[in-house]
This record gives sequence, C-alpha cells and structure tokens, in this order.
Amino acid sequence: MHQILLVEDERWVRTAIRKTVEKTGLPFTVVHESKNGVDAYDWLTQNNVDIVLTDIRMPAMDGIALMGEVRRLELKTDVVIISGHDDFAYTQQAIRLGAFDYLLKPVELDGLNETLKKWMAQKERIQEENQTMNVDELSPIEQVIQYMKTSISADFSLATAANMAHLSPSYFCKLFKKQTGTNFSDYVISIRMEEASRLLVHTSLRISEIADRLGYADLAYFSNSFKKVMGVTPSQYRKNDYNEEIG
Repeated sequence: MHQILLVEDERWVRTAIRKTVEKTGLPFTVVHESKNGVDAYDWLTQNNVDIVLTDIRMPAMDGIALMGEVRRLELKTDVVIISGHDDFAYTQQAIRLGAFDYLLKPVELDGLNETLKKWMAQKERIQEENQTMNVDELSPIEQVIQYMKTSISADFSLATAANMAHLSPSYFCKLFKKQTGTNFSDYVISIRMEEASRLLVHTSLRISEIADRLGYADLAYFSNSFKKVMGVTPSQYRKNDYNEEIG
C-alpha cells in the first residue's frame, strides 16, 4: 500500500478526504493526519510517506511553507495541494515550487482517483528508468548530514556523529571539514539557526517554542546564538522580514 499523510486543519474535511481515498479502491492508505503544517513537519522528520496531501491555507504553517520544508529536507515524497477556487494564485505558486498536482475543494472521487493513478504511472516510469537514489550510495559524511537535517532538535554530539560514520572523532573532524569547508560544531549551529529563521518567517510559533524545538533549553542562549549567526535577535529577524514583505 502507498502511504499518504493528510494535512488539513478542519477535522470533518480530513474525515471526508480519508473516506474518499478509501473509495478509490486504489492501493493507497492515509497513515497519519495532521491539523497544520507544523504538526506535519514534525511527523515527517521521523516518518516516511509516498504522498503529502495538504490543504493550502492553514494556521501556524500553510501548505506552501510545508512543501518548502519537504523540499529543503530532500524527503522522498510528493506533495499534492488541496485548494479552494479563490486560492488559484497560491495553487500556481505551489505548482511552480514542484507540487505533483492539485485538487479543488471539495475533493471529489473522480479527481482524486485521476491524481493517484497519475502518480502511480509516474512512479512506474521512474522505477523502470532506475532513477531512484539509494541512501547507501551516500558517503558517511553525507549520511550524517542528512540525519542531522532531519533531527535538528537532537543532542547531536561529535562523538555521536563519528560513531554513526564508523570513524574516529579526530578523523571524522578532518574529513567533515574537508567535505563541507567548515568544522562540525559550526555546521550544527548553522543548520539550527537556518531552521530557526525559517520557523520565524513561516510559522506563528513563539520564539520560546522555536528555541525548544531546536533543543535549546535556555532562551537567552538561543537568542544570543541566533544573533551571532544572523546579526539580529530572533524578534528583530521576524519583525524585519515582516516589514520587507509588506513594504
């Protein structure tokens, strides 16, 4: 069975869509439901699905921002957008960003059936052309980096990273700097601050909540670390970005 993550803020709509998926009779199942993009993003960092079926307008993190996170993490999943008739501009943006397809509300059986069949046909072609990438082909350093990007809140020490790469800490450090151009600790901070900046812009989470999500128990330490990397405090970053958008 192909697995679907369903993301929609209205519970009754999620129920209706899940039942429509079942009615198609195709080999798809909704394995998880999320009420917004933040919840979906958290779940995706720990789980894999074939398709993310997401509403385009949601609180905390909308479908466009969620799709951006899926692409940034290089997750092997396709995104199908669900939009209303008044959201066509957003739908066009989603398609430009790489959405597999879009469906209009209310999601009808025929439309969903067509989209899922089209997805299966594409996957069949990809398998035939043998274009799928095997994670085992990644170098030890690349595997560590990939894991770090999907487990940003984890207490990821140098010893843990070296052990994952089956290398000694000293050799891991040398190899890491050679391949990335930076040392391990600076890289960890940079990806956490990059994630913090994304959450500040694309979600309505409080700064304390963002710090906690990134593994910082001390809000002041998080703010100071953010300022060292980004040049401004988290609150200034969020305010400046907002002013740029409306300016």
